[in-house]
Amino acid sequence: MTKTETAIQTGLGLAALAALGTYFLYGKKNEPNREKVSGWMLKLKGEVLEKVEEVKALNEREYYSIVDEVAGRYAMLQKVGVEELNRLTMDLKGAWAHLGRELMR
Repeated sequence: MTKTETAIQTGLGLAALAALGTYFLYGKKNEPNREKVSGWMLKLKGEVLEKVEEVKALNEREYYSIVDEVAGRYAMLQKVGVEELNRLTMDLKGAWAHLGRELMR
């Protein structure tokens, strides 16, 4: 792979990462909940974002797999409520529609 191709792929990955982060923190649905976000929720979203950045060709199945893997680790923690974790997992999975559109640009 040439330096130009690598730079382009890195740029696309960072753009997708920025779009995903912006959607998670500043989306219309998340505005009322932004004040309620716990530290573990931000860490979970951050881990998902890091793993998404590592994937070269992201598709819906791969994205859902990443979300499930990270959420599975947090399910074992005592301070994480099952209902909150399920809601956050569904929100993350629901973000695929927005992320998929951003990746198509």
